[in-house]
Amino acid sequence: MKKENLKNKTSQDEDIGSKNDRLLVLHNDDHHSFDYVIEALMNICDHEPEQAVQCTLLTHYKGKCDIKKGSFNYLSPMKKALVDKELKATID
Repeated sequence: MKKENLKNKTSQDEDIGSKNDRLLVLHNDDHHSFDYVIEALMNICDHEPEQAVQCTLLTHYKGKCDIKKGSFNYLSPMKKALVDKELKATID
């Protein structure tokens, strides 16, 4: 396959895959400490410490933050785990 054709195919595949992507959104609740939320994001969503801190700050100041992207089946267990920790999370 020519390099140009391969590039076009990759682009088309990415477009198709993105139609099924959902966002796991963390919403601010004003009840939990920063450390609690940061630890949850690192343990449940496999965030690096810096990423967890940034998401926590965005959630605090903006009211919500997209914390993970993927299929509904991929995000659903993470959402459940966050909700089990009494954090407010949705899949959009």
